[in-house]
Amino acid sequence: MNTTAPTIRDATPADCTAIFGLITELAAYEKLASAVTGNADMLRTSLFGAQPAAQCALIEDADKNVFGMALYFFTFSTFLTKRGMYLEDLYVQPDKRGGGHGRALLLHLAAKAHALDCGRFEWRVLDWNTPAIDFYKSLGAAIMPEWHLVRLDEQGIAACTKT
Repeated sequence: MNTTAPTIRDATPADCTAIFGLITELAAYEKLASAVTGNADMLRTSLFGAQPAAQCALIEDADKNVFGMALYFFTFSTFLTKRGMYLEDLYVQPDKRGGGHGRALLLHLAAKAHALDCGRFEWRVLDWNTPAIDFYKSLGAAIMPEWHLVRLDEQGIAACTKT
């Protein structure tokens, strides 16, 4: 039995199949499996193509088995006139939860945001996900009830170009 502590590292193109597997697990947990329309090749282009849209930190065990991820990208605040970090998805496989791995991933990103002088580190949580809400509050995160997600999907974007 290997007792070496898990490692957090930046994802590489070779990790895209594992990352996409975690994404599909997360979607199933969030009851959104039917919303997953991409694939590992599309993810590889999005993370490592000519214009990367996001980055990903992974947590793996001593045997190099990836069991969690934090997928994030940078935003910009006009009020702060600084960039911010936005956590799109945080996921740790169920059998590894409770071991501080999600916390370690979040603290890893917070340290990165601090080193990059980000003015904010933000993410969203589903209103029914009480364990996650409680976990985020334990870190000192504020739940922002006055802000609502506003979205144009692909059809809405296309419709806007026709007006």
